[in-house]
Amino acid sequence: MAISGTGDGDSGGTSLTERDYIKRHHKHEVRACQCTSTVVKRIKAPVHLVWSLVRRFDEPQKYKPFVSACNVQGDLEIGSVRQVNVCSGLPATTSIERLELLNEEEHILGMRIVGGDHRLQNYSSVITLHPDIIEGRPGTLVIESFVVDVPDGNTIDETCYFVEALIKCNLKSLANVSERLTVQDHTDPIVHV
Repeated sequence: MAISGTGDGDSGGTSLTERDYIKRHHKHEVRACQCTSTVVKRIKAPVHLVWSLVRRFDEPQKYKPFVSACNVQGDLEIGSVRQVNVCSGLPATTSIERLELLNEEEHILGMRIVGGDHRLQNYSSVITLHPDIIEGRPGTLVIESFVVDVPDGNTIDETCYFVEALIKCNLKSLANVSERLTVQDHTDPIVHV
């Protein structure tokens, strides 16, 4: 499993806490001809605010820049299916995705791609949010992991690189949106006594 950090505020490696979170929440059964990886991002916004964006399975376009629209079938619960319209420029126009896990207390969301016109077959991902302190203020450690089939004609490295790039872009956008909302919210710094 590869682990990579993204952007400002990330550690060069993983801390013991990150490893513990990954070991606990990011286990994927990897079959032959599949790849898996984990991406870590620190966001300068409190967990409750970041979670308010991530948990909205029905509105991924609030922070995912490659999503132009989303239509959910049924209530927002485990098993809900959404059709995501993808912005031009990517090798896809739609993705059909099912909500596999939604844990409000531990801030965990899991999803699986079940259809669409793209090459991400048997894709599933888990994203977890954990409280963090960044520059003396409440922050969020975001960890997203995935497993996906390696398409014919591609290598494991190429496939992981492509998916990691999409996730990093999404997490960078999540950070930008969350941090902008935090400034509006005026979160007070934590004072150590």
